[in-house]
Amino acid sequence: MNALLKVRDLQASYGHAQALFGVSFDVNRGEVVTLLGRNGMGRSTTIKCLFGLLPATSGNIEFTGKSINGMPSYSIARLGLGLVPEGRQVFPNLSVEENLVATARKARTGGDGDYSLQEWTLDRVYKFFPRLRERRTNLGWQLSGGEQQMLAIGRALMTNPQLLVLDEATEGLAPLIRAEIWNALTELKREGLSQIIIDKNIRAVLNLADRHYVLEKGKVVWQGSSDDLRTEEHVIHQYVGV
Repeated sequence: MNALLKVRDLQASYGHAQALFGVSFDVNRGEVVTLLGRNGMGRSTTIKCLFGLLPATSGNIEFTGKSINGMPSYSIARLGLGLVPEGRQVFPNLSVEENLVATARKARTGGDGDYSLQEWTLDRVYKFFPRLRERRTNLGWQLSGGEQQMLAIGRALMTNPQLLVLDEATEGLAPLIRAEIWNALTELKREGLSQIIIDKNIRAVLNLADRHYVLEKGKVVWQGSSDDLRTEEHVIHQYVGV
């Protein structure tokens, strides 16, 4: 298949403490992939390396056929990686609409940045999350947790990513709101948007994702499809803990 993202032998450290020990994985175009594991096992550290927030000490990250090692975060985002960060991190003193347009960019077309997905605009985000239209003049801090999560996803979509990365996108949300978020991610998959998901809701990711990578102490210790993971429940109990 046509790999959109290739990560090979990724190593990273926080000071003298090594956190990643040769992590490798791929994400193909239109595919949903998860990074699973307990807290502190390297999932979020891997994401930080993808976005240039933490420099890799060795290994290579290739996106759309180009190495992005050492690139600044803003350049990586411009290539088409969109992040929904853990904790949502919406701008509290900006309105919903200001949050959405603050980092928006048009989809790249032609050349190496060829982009075939339908472009995300303000109106399209409002249609995707009608509640954001209703709350468009409210400030970020005035939203509920679920509304802030919709805003964080909408803000990432407004960058017109080729790959959307979601770090604990349903954590701490009420069950009905959580279901709404999963429905939204399922619709994005139907439209062909590639995704990396970090989440503890195993049932939901089994239904949504194509492939899974399980991390333990900074290493990939298991990989396979949703069908594979369903038949190897010991992997979930041993490495994910649910």
